[in-house]
Amino acid sequence: MLCFAINVVKTFIMNKILISIVGPTGIGKTALSLKLANYFKTEIISSDSRQFFKEMTIGTAVPSKEELNAAKHHFIQHIAIKDHYSVGQFEKDAIHLLEKLFQKYNILVMVGGSGLYSNAVINGLDQFPQISKDVRESLNKKLQEKGLEYLQKQLKQLDKKSFETIAIDNPKRVIRALEICLGTGKPYSTFLSKEKKKRNFQTIQIGINADREIIYNRINRRVDIMLENGLLEEAKALLPNKNLNALNTVGYKELFKHFEGEWPLDYAISEIKKNTRRFAKRQLTWYRRDETIKWFDYLEDVNHIIDYIKNEKPA
Repeated sequence: MLCFAINVVKTFIMNKILISIVGPTGIGKTALSLKLANYFKTEIISSDSRQFFKEMTIGTAVPSKEELNAAKHHFIQHIAIKDHYSVGQFEKDAIHLLEKLFQKYNILVMVGGSGLYSNAVINGLDQFPQISKDVRESLNKKLQEKGLEYLQKQLKQLDKKSFETIAIDNPKRVIRALEICLGTGKPYSTFLSKEKKKRNFQTIQIGINADREIIYNRINRRVDIMLENGLLEEAKALLPNKNLNALNTVGYKELFKHFEGEWPLDYAISEIKKNTRRFAKRQLTWYRRDETIKWFDYLEDVNHIIDYIKNEKPA
């Protein structure tokens, strides 16, 4: 009798489904997440680390008020740029929230372009060996003396796979990858996804994609729209905090150089577009290593995607 009860509970839990929507920036993930959330009458969890911060709205493409009202969202602008918030903390917070929401819903939607954060929820964080603090201190010193580009080149030599997939413009991520390479003598990428954590839900991963030219054109237009909506003013207000890690991101760091007289505005805007295109390329490189993602064209009829989800989820 006890075994029967345990099996019933286990079956009930594993019938819970997390739909994870991924894809390059600007491809239409938010729009799809709303359609799926409304169809399945459920809520949305954001795994986009750039949208966590209250002070950053336009440059991070936070969903509009209308979109936020169309379905309940979580982890949108819930912390301040000065708050320390790691992917490990996000994993804990997201899993705790999922356990709570799955008591009410059989299906939840997660959406975001931060592959590391989505993967932390789905598979858990990768485990890395302890590295001497001296290695990180040495790398931080090199960052100050020789600059980020020097460290990027070093990472490319030691671990090309990581160089092509991590947020290469983020010094913190570059240093983390390098300290593992230098501290273990093995590429950082070899420690990724070795063991997946067991979750009390199943995940259906949906990828949205398009031809590269279409992606790039959408990105260029999106940057123009951000500028029309006040990105310049938003970035200028954040200039006093430019050294915070949260602001070392595309769309802000380029404008900071303009405000400080280093770049003319036209060049700063062109750099935002170029760096966003590079970011999209890295996103796709990251996602393509995951064979569990089912890819759809960005113009795919949402009913076809819903049919796929229905066929994949347990009866």
